[in-house]
Amino acid sequence: MTVGDIDTLLPLRRDIDVLMPLDGITLEGLLSVPKQAKGIVLFAPGSGGDRHSSRNHFVAEQLYKHGFSTLLADLLTEAEEKAEAETQHSRFDIPLLAERLGGIVEWVEKHDKIGDKPLGLFGASTGAASALVVAAKLPEKIKAVVSHSGRPDLAGESLDKVETPTLLIVGNNDKEVLRLNEMALAQLNNHSHLEVMAAAGHLFEESGALETATKLAAGWFEKYLH
Repeated sequence: MTVGDIDTLLPLRRDIDVLMPLDGITLEGLLSVPKQAKGIVLFAPGSGGDRHSSRNHFVAEQLYKHGFSTLLADLLTEAEEKAEAETQHSRFDIPLLAERLGGIVEWVEKHDKIGDKPLGLFGASTGAASALVVAAKLPEKIKAVVSHSGRPDLAGESLDKVETPTLLIVGNNDKEVLRLNEMALAQLNNHSHLEVMAAAGHLFEESGALETATKLAAGWFEKYLH
């Protein structure tokens, strides 16, 4: 599936623009809240990603249909994003990304429409590492994590401390990332699982691959966000 194909499939989910003030900066996000939401899934974008990612929008739409609120958040400010286009440094600054993600978790808890719901994290690429660092720090708050073509290995020493059930989804043609995920799985808790997608690459652009990966993510959140 190409980005163009995804754009044609995005339906009528209503996104609300939100501003999240955190320690001297303000991050932007897109929030969707269905009636009688079961929980909320906070998206941690990967390297070069932001709240406008077509793939994340597709995943968020499907989770919304399953009854989950979704928050697609930027982890960098607009000025940082512009600088990042040249330096490509901050996208691999896992401590910084995890700090920002943790701040958004606190913001969510204070939001009267979503703060009382079970919270899960969906991370892609380096965003998966920041999600796992936050899960290790906040085990009582983060109930489930899904890593989508992620780099959980970049979470480093935090992997051993993660108590949250974690699903790692990787395409079998994404050889190096698959190897890194296999190594990370050996450090994660017994409630974690690696799902290897047949005939799929890093971006799940193959026919039906993104839909299948999204169903796996939805099933994981259905199981643990209750």
